[in-house]
Amino acid sequence: MHYVYILKSIERNWIYTGSTADLKRRFSEHSSGNVRSTKLYRPLKLVFYEAFLTKADAIRRETYLKTSKGKSTLRMMLRHSVVIDDKTEPTIVSRETI
Repeated sequence: MHYVYILKSIERNWIYTGSTADLKRRFSEHSSGNVRSTKLYRPLKLVFYEAFLTKADAIRRETYLKTSKGKSTLRMMLRHSVVIDDKTEPTIVSRETI
């Protein structure tokens, strides 16, 4: 399985979108500070993930979620789970895949 996941900083208005084949290991890497792009935004929580049979499908979905339309869709999907300040756009960093 391949996963697309969303992490949110607990202390900041910041989300991260990524993809991986091993979600548990990858979240552990993010949480321990071993990922440069999320290190400064810890602590993090996993707020959403989707599973795909192929890596290509996961990357396609991750790429979509990073577009303006994808961000809007994500905001609507997670509106009750993730509080995102409406005054500022949450930061979404570049794709990191495993």
